Amino acid sequence: MGRARRARRIAATAAYGGGGLAAAGAALGALGWGVIKTEAAIARRLIGRPFDTSPDDDGVYGAGHGTPWEVVVLGDSSAAGMGADEPHETVGAIVANGVAALTGRPVRLTNRAVVGAESSDLERQLANALEDVMRPDVVLVMVGANDVTHRIERAAAVRHLEQTVRRIRALGCEVVVGTCPDLGTIEPIQQPLRTLMRRWSRDLAAAQTVAVVEAGGRTVSLGDLLGPEFRARPREMFSADQFHPSAAGYARAAAVLLPSVCAALRVWGEDTGDRAPEPRRGEGVNPVAVAAGQAVREAGTEVSPTEIAGQDRGPRGRWAVLLRRRPGGAPPAGGTAVTGAHEGASSAG
Repeated sequence: MGRARRARRIAATAAYGGGGLAAAGAALGALGWGVIKTEAAIARRLIGRPFDTSPDDDGVYGAGHGTPWEVVVLGDSSAAGMGADEPHETVGAIVANGVAALTGRPVRLTNRAVVGAESSDLERQLANALEDVMRPDVVLVMVGANDVTHRIERAAAVRHLEQTVRRIRALGCEVVVGTCPDLGTIEPIQQPLRTLMRRWSRDLAAAQTVAVVEAGGRTVSLGDLLGPEFRARPREMFSADQFHPSAAGYARAAAVLLPSVCAALRVWGEDTGDRAPEPRRGEGVNPVAVAAGQAVREAGTEVSPTEIAGQDRGPRGRWAVLLRRRPGGAPPAGGTAVTGAHEGASSAG
């Protein structure tokens, strides 16, 4: 079965609350599970002791004027910034600084991500965030890795993500989801576990894309974004625990998320607007499951809802546009003068 069909089935199961895929997945996972457990134990010995905390990056970023943009971050350790030493090194802080620089307006960042969180924790995180921010301008979500490593039923994980996205969209807020990274790129993980982790994480990422787009949000594939650079520069890209990204690794992830956050806010220039796809860049409009299967193959690929001739659905499901946005170099929208990123943050309390 191709990835697009698997993504459709996982997302459909999530939508209707079924569990048939769980049994199939469990049967597949049981094959050679003794070998896989051995490989996992070796990986744990090679990986350093994990951190217990992440930097507190809540605050106001940028030195511009006007009403601050409200940006909320939800998700797991990657969203929380586990492995970063300073608050300004997290993905949320880097994105906040970028939006502030490109718009000339400050950004108030509210991060409710939790180390070790699964998709089932997102609704609680959102509720906690809404106690402080009644109506965010955009919510950035990074989740999925723990659903894979904890062997959570994929349909259940996707259902929790979709419900959270629908609640956010019902508030009139934009949503950008960084989908599950390719865990098969992590060096301490050996075969055959590495191949299984790659398949599980990519299938989950594709199903996440289908569900998020159906719910009205947009996704950005993180895929194997850090794999090649981690292999080439492990001391620089890994944090002290040899598992989570360092500040340099988070900066790489933030660079591909920032254009889509700007697009959601309708700021920053031509490449982050609602432009037509360019076939020469591998972009196009397809049924969402097809777009999802394509997106997982190239990190930094955005998938979002679209219409054809005024129709949002075709015979094979919702229409989605796949874009590969440039992560830098675009001029700001609306003639706003930008001289560079506003560094640092002032504490919000």
